[in-house]
Amino acid sequence: PVCASFGMENLMCMCICVFVFFPPERVVPFLNRPVLPVLLLPSGQHLFSPNAICQHLTLLNEDSVNLVGELPSVRGWFKRVSQVPACEAAVQRVLQGKGLDALKNFLQKQPAPHIQRRDSPSSANATEVHNPLSKWKRESWNLPQEGKRNVLVTSALPYVNNVPHLGNIIGCVLSADVFARYGRLRGWNLLYVCGTDEYGTATENKAREEGLTPQEICDKYHAVHSSIYKWFQIDFDYFGRTTTEQQTEIAQDIFWRLHERGYLLEDVVEQLRCENCQRFLADRFVEGVCPHCKYPEARGDQCDKCGRLINAVELKEPQCKVCQQTPEIRSSKHLFLDLPKLEGELEQWLEKSMGSGDWTVNAKHITRSWLRDGLKPRCITRDLQWGTPVPHPDFSDKVFYVWFDAPIGYLSITANYTSEWEKWWKNPQQVELYNFMAKDNVPFHSVVFPCSLLGAQDNYTLVNNLVATEYLNYEDTKFSKSRGVGVFGDMAKDTGIPSDVWRFYLLYLRPEGQDSAFSWADMALKNNSELLNNLGNFINRAGMFVSKFFEGHVPEMVLQDEDKRLIAQVCWELKQYIQLLDKVRIRDALKCILNISRHGNQYIQVNEPWKKIKGGDDDRKRAGTVTGVSVNVACLLSAMLEPYMPTVSQTIRDQLQAPAHCARAMLYADRGFLCSLSAGHRIGTVSPLFQKLESEQIEALRKRFGGQQVCPTCHDTVTGPQAGRGVWMLHHCGVEQQAPDTPVATFFFFFFSIRDRVIFQAPVRTLQFFHHSNNKELSNNKFTVHMFTFTLLVCFRASPGAAMQLF
Repeated sequence: PVCASFGMENLMCMCICVFVFFPPERVVPFLNRPVLPVLLLPSGQHLFSPNAICQHLTLLNEDSVNLVGELPSVRGWFKRVSQVPACEAAVQRVLQGKGLDALKNFLQKQPAPHIQRRDSPSSANATEVHNPLSKWKRESWNLPQEGKRNVLVTSALPYVNNVPHLGNIIGCVLSADVFARYGRLRGWNLLYVCGTDEYGTATENKAREEGLTPQEICDKYHAVHSSIYKWFQIDFDYFGRTTTEQQTEIAQDIFWRLHERGYLLEDVVEQLRCENCQRFLADRFVEGVCPHCKYPEARGDQCDKCGRLINAVELKEPQCKVCQQTPEIRSSKHLFLDLPKLEGELEQWLEKSMGSGDWTVNAKHITRSWLRDGLKPRCITRDLQWGTPVPHPDFSDKVFYVWFDAPIGYLSITANYTSEWEKWWKNPQQVELYNFMAKDNVPFHSVVFPCSLLGAQDNYTLVNNLVATEYLNYEDTKFSKSRGVGVFGDMAKDTGIPSDVWRFYLLYLRPEGQDSAFSWADMALKNNSELLNNLGNFINRAGMFVSKFFEGHVPEMVLQDEDKRLIAQVCWELKQYIQLLDKVRIRDALKCILNISRHGNQYIQVNEPWKKIKGGDDDRKRAGTVTGVSVNVACLLSAMLEPYMPTVSQTIRDQLQAPAHCARAMLYADRGFLCSLSAGHRIGTVSPLFQKLESEQIEALRKRFGGQQVCPTCHDTVTGPQAGRGVWMLHHCGVEQQAPDTPVATFFFFFFSIRDRVIFQAPVRTLQFFHHSNNKELSNNKFTVHMFTFTLLVCFRASPGAAMQLF
């Protein structure tokens, strides 16, 4: 009652549960980390919600829970607090002489705790809890069918121990989801599978960091991935994992088939071993200088800058990424896939696949550069413990290298989905395979994995369409979990921005031809202009005209030339939309949707139905035609939005009470723009689809996800995107860091500084830098002055006051 009088029911439960129900040595069996508060009931059920615990104790009055008699310290605390005059007054004001009955109204509003049935198991092990999370399975198995277009879609398997950021999401699962949703609307027989890549050193290291076993780490982070993708509405047919019996069985079968056909070699490998960590280092846990392009942060398997493959021992100045110590070179015997022996067969297949399928330009370029340089044998084993074991008796202490093992996960995940998985993966005559990934994964999907399947000679389905994106950056820098730079999947839902808006913006700037950058300011601009003022405005106006002017019924439509021109424009955009998505040009197809709503807004604005409805019979009929055509265009837009913004799409159809299958009806087999809402059709309640993103909200989010670093001069914390970039900045201490020494560098410094509003903290010192720079050529150069002036003009629209202040 004392806590309740202050509105602190949660505090009361926390105090009780910390000392009684969750002593430090107790761990809930199916959780990987402590959760407070928690109440263990005699049935074995755990209650986690403070309100549920409080309701259970107060209303159920179980005799087995004796709080006061067993807790002298807690009882004394409550007694002392209750004697405080302010508490006594508050208790009287809240309880009003009714005792605990005064709290029942509050507690009865809380959700009732789920009490476990007495005849059900009292506890669940980790497998029983986590396995359901991995089975996003439809009610029946989807198998290839004769006479239909059978499409198999995969997206690159995310590392289980990494929380995916926005770049990971758009590069793989979201792009594949849009295409899969589109394919289903088109009537294709389509299967979309993905899952977490769970073997390798990265998992071992993460397990060591968190004090868990590798399997526990996989269970924990697989659930994290599942939760993120569900929030982003990724509609997998099956989302699995690679730590399964099917993975071991299929990988070992492919291994033996390669071995029997002479496509494997034995050789001694020089590897990097970290004596400080006491283990051989996986390629991705070594960084150093690229031997080809001198990039200083090249990984042990590939350079992100030049894209060339690297053996870790070739790196200059290598460092262990875990402890930053210099590793030593040691020798170990390993197995290699003989890529040169398979090169001729690979080139023949690539020529056919690239010629008939849809390979992105970067995928073709990366693959050809590999072939141009000549293929070399590729090691497929590693000196690790956590992985698929190599079945060969001479290599029983090794596991398969992740890039031999991981792509086989596509097959094993499908095998977990259906026992008839071979109908998808050993059926190249009937199945089209689409692989979605970022460009760094291309060589392993276009060269290494196909060579494994070609060498196995078991009629495997090989990729027909390899779709690779460039990189998505964050405000001109890289995503970094450690520096707090960028939005990661588990953070997006905490921003208050709906998942459909996230999907829209990521797809709007999808890096198809070149790298692109996420920007908070641009996200707000696209939301407020394209979604709110363009798309949402048109759909809302069309529905509101029906509700307001025609009592919620679609009016009669008598088409005139202007209406026919609009319909022709809409049909042309719809045709472009289909052609672009057929070619997996997802970003360009989205622009067709926005073009249609722009045409619609212009059509409404020119015809002014809100004025004509007040005129004579002809004007009223004209208003009815404009309204009826507009609301049918809105219905079409709901269908076209389904792959991109599924919740918004369904909301539009619900508001219009559109036929259940109208989306598929218009996109199936190129049927085109149909009049789905005929005269007399009654629509539902119409309401706005989108909300404005205010500048204050966006600025707060930009600062929150901008990262931070310490100023080396005054040791104050600097936040914002500029801290993550580490570019030249003027801090309030007035000391210039990394001053630019060329006119071009100065231009970009001022441009990004003004854009990020960093420099406005010290406008006077900025001008002092300009006039008193040690570089006289820089400070007197006319080019510099022109660029500075140009930068001010460019940025004036974004922030006129700040630009004038700096000027």
